[in-house]
This record gives sequence, C-alpha cells and structure tokens, in this order.
Amino acid sequence: MDSRTASQSQPPSSAELLRRLTALERLLDVTRKLAVDIDTIKVLETITGEACKALDCDRASLYQYDPQQEELYTRVVTELEIAEVRHRLDRGITGYVARHRVVENIPEPAQDPRWDSSVDRATGYRTRSILAAPLTSPHDGCLLGVLQLLNKRGGPFGKFDEELLEAFSQHAAVALDRARLVDELRRRNAVEASLAVARDIQRSFMPRELPAFTGYELATWWYPNEAVGGDYCDVVRLRDGRIGLVVADVSGHGLGPSLIMASARASLRALIIDHAAPDVILELLGRSLAADLQDGWFITMALAVIDPASHRVTYANAGHGPAMHYVWAERCFWSLEATGVPLGVLDEPNYSQGAPVEMAVGDLLLLCTDGIVEAMNANEERFGQRRLEEVVVAHADWPVADLVRRIGSEVEGYYVGENPPDDLTILAARRTA
Repeated sequence: MDSRTASQSQPPSSAELLRRLTALERLLDVTRKLAVDIDTIKVLETITGEACKALDCDRASLYQYDPQQEELYTRVVTELEIAEVRHRLDRGITGYVARHRVVENIPEPAQDPRWDSSVDRATGYRTRSILAAPLTSPHDGCLLGVLQLLNKRGGPFGKFDEELLEAFSQHAAVALDRARLVDELRRRNAVEASLAVARDIQRSFMPRELPAFTGYELATWWYPNEAVGGDYCDVVRLRDGRIGLVVADVSGHGLGPSLIMASARASLRALIIDHAAPDVILELLGRSLAADLQDGWFITMALAVIDPASHRVTYANAGHGPAMHYVWAERCFWSLEATGVPLGVLDEPNYSQGAPVEMAVGDLLLLCTDGIVEAMNANEERFGQRRLEEVVVAHADWPVADLVRRIGSEVEGYYVGENPPDDLTILAARRTA
C-alpha cells in the first residue's frame, strides 16, 4: 500500500471534516445560484470559482465542447495568461476525459503519456497535478465539456475531491444543458418547444436502467401528463452500500417545475456524497431550496433507504404520498407517513426518520406520485388508495416489473381522456428469497 492509499484509509481529521463541510456548503450555494440565475456565463463562473475554492486548488477551467469543430475550448477560467485554450479531443488529459467520459486524477502530469505541455509552455505556468471530470447532458448523455482543476494545495487530489468535483460537474452540466435547451426553444414554436424540452428534462429524472441489488427486485413505471410536470424517481447506491429509493413531485406543470426538479436532483446526488441518513439529506436539501421555490411552488419527496444486509428500511418523508410497505405474509399495508412538510414550505425545515421497516421475503416497498390515486373517472371519483391496494394484493406474486405495469394499466383505464391529468410515477422494491 503506497502512502497515498494509506492516508486515504485513515479516518478524516477534524480539520479535514471542517474542510469537507465548507466545501459542501459551497456546493449548496452553487445549487441556489443555479436555480434562480438564468445567465449561463455567470452561473458557470460561479461553479468554476467555487469548485476551485472548495477543493483548495490553484486554478480551475471549464472547457465547453464545440461539436461542429469537435474541439474543447475554455469557456470559463479562474486565471489564464492567454486569451483561450482550444484543442481537439485526441489531445491532452481533458481530451481523454471528454472521449472516455471518466474522471481522471493525475498526481504527476509530466509522467503521463497523455499529457500535453503546450499550454504550460505558452503561459509559463507549471502544472503539478490535475483533476478533471466530463460534463454530459443529464437527459441525452451528449458531451458538453470538461471541468478541470489544477495544482491542489497541500498534496494530491483525494477520493473526496473526485466525488466533490463530480457534483460540481453535474451542476455545470445542468447549466450548459439548460442553455442548450433554451437555444432550442428559440428555434421552435414557443409552446410546442417548451413542452418538448420539458419532457426531455423530465425523462432524465427517470432511471434508464435500475441497478441490480442482491436480494431485491426493483421496477419503475412512468406515464407523463401531456402538459409536463415535475415527477422524479431514482435508485442510488449510498456510500455505505445501502439502497436509496427516491420519488418526488414538484407542484405545477411545465418547464419551470422541470428545471426546479433538475436542481433538486443535482443537489440530492451531491448530498449523498457525504450523507447517508435520509432525514439529514432532506433537511439540507430543504434548506438549500427554500429560497428558490417562489410563487407557491414546493416539492414533495419520499426518501427510503434499504439495508440489503439487515433488510431494514429507514426513511424520511417530506409530505409525499402514497408511500407504503406491503407485508406479504399478512396481506396488509403500512404507510410511510410524512415526517415533515414539503420542501420549500419552510426556510429551516426539520425532518425526523419514520419508524424503521423490516422487509421480510415477499414484502414490497411501493412509492408513487399522487397522480396514481388522484386520477378520476367520468363520475369524478378518484382511483384512490383502496383501489391501489386491491391491485397490489391481487397481483402481489407477480414479478415486480409486471406488477407496476399492471397498476399503471389499471389507472390508465380509469381516468377520462387520452392523457392523465397529472404525471403517473411508480417505484417498487420487493425482497426476494
């Protein structure tokens, strides 16, 4: 084990913990800026500058990708002696990061065969260490650029620095993607373009492929409202190996709620870097978003964390429903009740954890958005919680993917019209034998 690996395996000191906390506070400040500022260059300058300060390095550069020329060029820099750096994707560390979509931590660039020293020669600057991350679109995965940090003070970049840079990179990607989508809006009919872009953003909130977890079967189903809302669901692996299940809903419909949810998603994934308790995550998320949720907008969110070793579920619930635990052996349901108000209602929200849930074999965790139970038939009768539970009980032994599709088809056959009055989202997890 080399000295760097050994140092990273030691528990962080008090000074290091304080540095990490300060860095995360800078990250949350960036979240607030991203949610309210529509000036792309100002947002990118904030992200680049705050990333440089948070990771305590000498310089930071945000390279944007030019797809026409297939080149990277410096869009924002904290310091640069020449007007611009521009190069092809087959050159340098940044080109490698862009091509392979990977984070690269280079403690000694001069010893790396991919290193291009031409910028150092042109500027007189000496690059001693590099940390770079790709910027990719959250909704279609296309390359947007690279965020690069140079010369960390006090030693090489560490694992926490890599994770923190990835979080800053997600914010930068959202800002660049938002600018790209706004440009697209201007080229289309205003109403039709707004709906199309909002749908693209919203689709990015839904996992394309669910991760595999031993002992659990996961599935999701989603059907958007024609006018587009702000539903979001996700399955993430926490640092301690537990499974995080998230379902959320922004009030209202249209491009605005979709953009708000983009910021909330980026913030949530940033917080998961250093936090695993669902109540703490919701509190930090609520505080970071409270000032940005204006005109009565708010977000309901349920965050449930499954421990695959003990099969215990801990959760916190920001006014979201329905969220249920189905006990297969007893054919009964237990609600994961709200443990606090929706995000954005209070500036300083407090959340507690709900009573732990024990998952026996066959048990089901079901998180839905309210469009499922609020769908109405021609007699203005809601689909309701009772019908939802009846569908689950009747088909509880089906594969989870088939079960969520069955719930969806029952709701689709219930409401009036070609499209649902609200987005319909279901996320389910079953413990298997």
